Amino acid sequence: MDIPLPEAAKGNILLVDDTPENLHVLTRTLTQQGYQVRGVMSGTMALRAIRSQPPDLILLDIKMPDMSGYEVCQQLKAAESTRDIPIIFLSALDEVLDKVRAFALGGVDYVTKPFEIEEVLARIRTHLALRTAQAEVFQLNTRLEQRVQKRTAQLEATNRDLKREIADRQRVEALLRQQAEQERLVSAIAQRIRQSLDLDTILKTTVAEVQQLLRVDRALIYRFESNWSGIVTVEAVSQGHFSILGKEINDHCFAKHYVEQYRQGRVQVVEDVLVAELTPCHTELLSSFEIRANLAVPILHENTLWGLLTVNQCTQPRQWSPLEVSLLQQLAIQLAIAIHQSELYQQVQHLNMDLEQQVQERTLQLQQARDFDALLQQITDKVRDSLDESQILQAAVQALALGLDVITCNTALYDLEQHTATIGHEYTISTTPTRQGQVRHMVDFPKFYEQLLAHQWFQFCQPDSEQGWVTLLVCPIFDNQGVLGDLQLIQPAETLFSRREIQLVQQVANHCAIAIRQARLYAAAQSQVKTLEKLHQLKDDFLSTVSHELRSPVANMKMALQMLELSLNQIQSDPIHNLTEPINQRLCQYLQILNNECDREINLVNDLLDLQRLETSTQPLCTEPIDLNLWLPMLLESFQERALARQQQLQIELPNILPLIDSNPNALKRVLAELLHNACKYTPPGEQIMVVVTPTIHLIRIQVTNFGSEIPASELQHIFEKFYRITQLDRWKQGGTGLGLALVKRLVEHLGGAITVTSGNGSTSFTLQLPLAPR
Repeated sequence: MDIPLPEAAKGNILLVDDTPENLHVLTRTLTQQGYQVRGVMSGTMALRAIRSQPPDLILLDIKMPDMSGYEVCQQLKAAESTRDIPIIFLSALDEVLDKVRAFALGGVDYVTKPFEIEEVLARIRTHLALRTAQAEVFQLNTRLEQRVQKRTAQLEATNRDLKREIADRQRVEALLRQQAEQERLVSAIAQRIRQSLDLDTILKTTVAEVQQLLRVDRALIYRFESNWSGIVTVEAVSQGHFSILGKEINDHCFAKHYVEQYRQGRVQVVEDVLVAELTPCHTELLSSFEIRANLAVPILHENTLWGLLTVNQCTQPRQWSPLEVSLLQQLAIQLAIAIHQSELYQQVQHLNMDLEQQVQERTLQLQQARDFDALLQQITDKVRDSLDESQILQAAVQALALGLDVITCNTALYDLEQHTATIGHEYTISTTPTRQGQVRHMVDFPKFYEQLLAHQWFQFCQPDSEQGWVTLLVCPIFDNQGVLGDLQLIQPAETLFSRREIQLVQQVANHCAIAIRQARLYAAAQSQVKTLEKLHQLKDDFLSTVSHELRSPVANMKMALQMLELSLNQIQSDPIHNLTEPINQRLCQYLQILNNECDREINLVNDLLDLQRLETSTQPLCTEPIDLNLWLPMLLESFQERALARQQQLQIELPNILPLIDSNPNALKRVLAELLHNACKYTPPGEQIMVVVTPTIHLIRIQVTNFGSEIPASELQHIFEKFYRITQLDRWKQGGTGLGLALVKRLVEHLGGAITVTSGNGSTSFTLQLPLAPR
């Protein structure tokens, strides 16, 4: 019996739960209510805490990793010192069988998670109140016992004579009472067998009541295996004696000498192991379990020796009465009935479970088939609604990922000429970096892509840095023209893709292949339309520009001719007086205009012819070694006078020794002249033009920079286009055809070089790079 509850607190409560949040909430709440609370997270820790300081009440979780709440409760109820501690189970298990088992093991209450804290507090208060009442009753009983003992001492002398007279009657009454109790027990066991199909509960209840009725140290049921070894399946043991529950026993002597005897109904009655005529191995086995007296009867099921119902006296020898032997024999018969009944029930349960499982599997298959059909229709509709390849593939991977509930779904498109696969579209719920844009070389995974290029799908497991081991399903996207790419799905490794899921992915891949072909045909057609529109626009622009450029010089020449005609008519009408100095100047001016416009017309035609020849010819220009030390200064010298005339400063930075380059002298001269001409043209007076020549190991770099003007960023990308001019930067109003820089770019490319332009901070730089002559 437990000691009374302490008065300092409402009660000492032990919380056992492997969920820290539950422990924290209950500990805080109960402490606020004035209870003394301890919390542990496992069954082992709970048993250790209870042994060190028994609590007044235990709140016990059922599902825990190392030891379940059922096992903890069973051990507490098996020990005399802890069996009276009230246990309230807290569990998310809501099945009736779980609750029945909890109460069968000795739990006083059962609260289902998630719980209402007020309900838990109410139940705690109730059971602590009951325990307090029990403690008060215990104290009253103690005082009453003391009074009884005192009264007994007074009456002991008087009763001594009476005891002798009624001793014989008591022995008879004890015998009758024992017989009645045994009959009651057999009847109760038989009643339980008729009312229950739980064999484990029946066996445990039987050994517990036998142990209490016969007041033996241990009662157990031992079940045989096919090789006649066995295991102690249930046990009831008194305090102070060790448990052998779950102990596996392999008695070689039993299989050799006693199997057939027990099958025939043999009962082993051993009053004292030390003096009984047993085989040495049997004596050693009983002694190892501290058994001094042993009574064992067989449990026969369908003429098969199922096990033994055994009672042990461990501390001293014992004389077993015929009534005790008869009781165990009757109980063994009832247990055989319970075993047969349980096996029939288990068979029915298994058949029902198999049938239910088949129905559920078939229902799941039908539902999955409907879901997959709906998912395929959804993906098909999305694919058909668009001719955008990117939109099609993104819609497919997203719908597949969500429909099949996978971690990641992506698609890769193949470049069979480069032997690469590029992941272009992906949908994932993973936190790992996306694989989108990743390029794989097929030679790095030859078997992988060999199978896909052969139109074969496959799935396999591989490790993942974030998800651990995962399962991959890869299906090729192909049609009758070849393989276009693949679909890849990733899910946890413990789950494989089913046949229906694989078929669904294959169908989606087929629809994707059709959609990709259609999208690419549409994109190609659109590209051709845009190309034709661009060519048409270029043609119109070209004709408009050329017409304008050709018409302007002709108009100027026509005007000059008309003025020249007027001047000549004046001279003819009065040749003596009209041949004056102003008329001569006008005549010279008109002739100069004619010469300039003729040159302009010729230059335009020549530029057009040269540009057309360079664009249609794939042959490089004829090159020869050029000594820049002599050639370059002569070219730059002619621009010094032009710069001075326009009040510009031409600064030239040349190294002491320039290397030979391999180029075409005429083409190179035309390129540099055009760059210097543009620099002079767009540089305001007082500003600087800089020419910097820098040789490197493999090429020579010539940079022409003019200061005082810059090209807007929006104009830079068009600077090398034909007929493109920035007229607002032409400070000297010299005009131009817009073909100069376009011709420069073509010439540089034919010379095997490159030209770039940068502009900003009030300056514009053209950088020319040309290869050196081979050594």
